[in-house]
Amino acid sequence: MELAEGIRKHGFRKWYERELISSHAHLLLTLCCAIGLFATFELYSRSAAASEQLTDFGAVLLLSAVGVWSLRRYLYLLMHAEATAHQAVCPHCKTYGRFTLAREDEPHHEVRVRCRHCEHEWPIES
Repeated sequence: MELAEGIRKHGFRKWYERELISSHAHLLLTLCCAIGLFATFELYSRSAAASEQLTDFGAVLLLSAVGVWSLRRYLYLLMHAEATAHQAVCPHCKTYGRFTLAREDEPHHEVRVRCRHCEHEWPIES
């Protein structure tokens, strides 16, 4: 979910929580793929029929591809959420995460937010 849409629908703190949950779900998928790879390596046998060896090889390729994709997605979501969270402190009154969406600037990937406490406005790069 994009930052501006997430802030508009749920608020920053809920958006941040959802991003972290989503990223950790991808980490869980990575761990499941690793377990699947270990199981596939355990089942592999050189004395098995060629069709079984080919199936094992296909499973290794599939699990590796999904595991690498999910690990990259985990890291991207986590780093994006953390980079955004570091910008969520009002520069004026130092209040964390209590702001509303003022406007979004699509071409520059920037969201302008307004503090609920002191009404100060600042940009957050998404």
